[in-house]
Amino acid sequence: MRQSQLFAPTLKEEPTEAEIISHKLMLRAGMLRKIAGGIYTFLPLGFRVLKKVENIVRQEMNAVGAQELLMPVLQPSELWQKSGRWYAYGQEMMRMKDRHQRDFALGPTHEELITHLASEIRSYKELPKILYQIQVKFRDEVRPRFGVMRSREFIMKDAYSFHADQNSLDETYQKMHKAYSRIVERCGLSYRAVKAATGLIGGAVSEEFQVLAETGEDTIIYCPKCSYAANIEMASSRWWHLLEPDETLAAREKIHTPGKSSVEDVAKLLGVPKSKLVKTLIYQVDDNRLVAVLIPGHKNLNPTKLARILETEFEMLEEEEFSKRGLAFGFVGPIDLSNDLSNIEIIADHSLKKMRNFVTGANQKDYHWINSNVERDFLIDKWADLVFAEENEPCSECGKGQLKVMQGIEVGQIFQLGTKYSEKMGGTFIDQNGKTKPFVMGCYGIGVSRLVAAAIEQLSDEYGIIWPMSIAPYQVHLLLVGKEDKLKQNAEEIYESLLEAKVEALYDDRQISPGIKFSEADLIGIPLQVIIGKKFLNESKLEVKERRTNKRVTIEPDKLIKWIKNKIEHV
Repeated sequence: MRQSQLFAPTLKEEPTEAEIISHKLMLRAGMLRKIAGGIYTFLPLGFRVLKKVENIVRQEMNAVGAQELLMPVLQPSELWQKSGRWYAYGQEMMRMKDRHQRDFALGPTHEELITHLASEIRSYKELPKILYQIQVKFRDEVRPRFGVMRSREFIMKDAYSFHADQNSLDETYQKMHKAYSRIVERCGLSYRAVKAATGLIGGAVSEEFQVLAETGEDTIIYCPKCSYAANIEMASSRWWHLLEPDETLAAREKIHTPGKSSVEDVAKLLGVPKSKLVKTLIYQVDDNRLVAVLIPGHKNLNPTKLARILETEFEMLEEEEFSKRGLAFGFVGPIDLSNDLSNIEIIADHSLKKMRNFVTGANQKDYHWINSNVERDFLIDKWADLVFAEENEPCSECGKGQLKVMQGIEVGQIFQLGTKYSEKMGGTFIDQNGKTKPFVMGCYGIGVSRLVAAAIEQLSDEYGIIWPMSIAPYQVHLLLVGKEDKLKQNAEEIYESLLEAKVEALYDDRQISPGIKFSEADLIGIPLQVIIGKKFLNESKLEVKERRTNKRVTIEPDKLIKWIKNKIEHV
C-alpha cells in the first residue's frame, strides 16, 4: 500500500478525550475514530490488525475441532426469559421493541441462543460438539471509556462446547486453555492465566487470560514460587495459618465505647491493633433473610467470595432497617445475635478459628465486648474464605512463596458452565441408556478488539506503538527520504520486490518532510522501517530500523529481502 493513498489521518496532539495509552495511540495513529460514546470505526490500519488477530483466533479454534458459525446480533427476549437472565442481566443489556412491540436485545453474549440451537443434537453419539463465532457484541456501559477497551460495541469470539458428561467437558476445557494460551502467545504478548469469578455467565470453574500491563485495570495476585495466580476477586492466601492462638481464654467484659463505632476509633480507644477486632456485617438476601458476616477488623470483605457462598443476590442492610429489627447500628456483634434474630445465619472467615480474646459489638448502642471467643460465646453456622488476599501473604497453594501483585488486562475467559443453561432451556440429549439428560456445557470467550488495545498497552513507548510482527498492520514500512530521481526509482523497485516476495509493505511515497515521516512511522509502529535516503546516495546501502529496539543496521539492497524474510520468520 502506498501511503499517499492510505486513509490514515494521524494526529500530532494527544486527544483530550483519551484516558489510556491504547486509546490515545489508536486515535493518533489513524487506526480508530469515535462515532459516539463507546462506538468506534476501525480505519484501514486498525482493521488490518483486527483481522490478523481474528485469523489467529480462528486458526487455533479450528485446530481443536471447533466449528465456526454466525449467530444473529438481535435476540428475542423469550430465550433470555427462559434462562432467567432477561432481568438479571440488568441495564447493561441493550433492549428494544420491534414494530409489533415484541422485546428484543442486542446480544451481549450468546449462551441462550446457542443452547437453543444445540437442542437439535439428539444423541450422545453426536457429542462432544464445539461451536464458535466471531461477532459484534453490545453492552450499554454506564460510562464507556478507554476506547475499544470498554466500549458499547465490541468484537468477540465466543465458543460453546456440549458434552455428555463432566469428564468430556474437562478434556475440552483443557484443550481450550491451551488454545487460548497459544492465541495470546502468537499475538506476541506476555500474559498470565488466572483463577476468576464466573459473574453473570455463571458456572463452577473459570479462568481469565490477563495480558500484563502497568495500566491494566485488573489486579492479579500470583505466587513467584509456584504456578498459582488469581484475579484479586478470587485470590486466597494462608495468612491466617500464621496466627498462633497461644492466649488463654479471658473473661468476657462489656466496655463503654461512647460514639465509637468504627474499627479505627474502637481500636484507638481500647489501645489494641485493628486485627484484634471482629467486624459484623449484616446483609439482606433476596428472600428477606439476614446474614451476619464476620471478618477480622484489619481485613476487607471480598464481595465476590460472599456471592459464591450465598449463591443469590444480597445487599448491605440499610441503616434505618437496623432499629426496625432491634439492632444497634455500628455496635452489632455475634454474641446473642441469633437470639435477637432467629432467622439470621452467621458466616465467618476462617481466620476467626485462630483468633482469641477479640473485640466485638455488644448489640447495644455505645458498647463493645472485649475477650470474645468463638464457641464459648457464640457459634458459627458456616466457615468460608471471605477476605481479599494481600501482597506478601503466604501462597494458598504451595505455602512457600509470598504473594505478589501485578496489573493485567483481561482479554479472554473460559468457563465450565455445567448444566446451568441446558436444564433451564431444555437442552437435552439421549444417553447410551436411552435416558434424557441435559448437556454439560463449556463457554470460552476472547475479546478480539480488546486484544488489539491490550497489545498497545503492553507494547508502546513515548514515540508510539510497537506492534509484534504477527499482528502488525504491515511487516515493513518503506520510507523514501529525499526528492532525487535516483532515490524515487530505487524506492519503487524495492517496493515492487517486497510485494513480489509477499512481504506486507507500506510505502511512504509522500512528498513531505523527513521528520514527519520518521515520527509517523514510529507512531504507527510497523516492526521494520526500511529507509532509502542519504546513505543510499552515498554508499548504495539501505538503513533498516527495528521499531522494538530502535536500533539501525545497514544492508545492501540485494540482501534486503532475505534479511527481512529471516526477521519475519524468527521474530
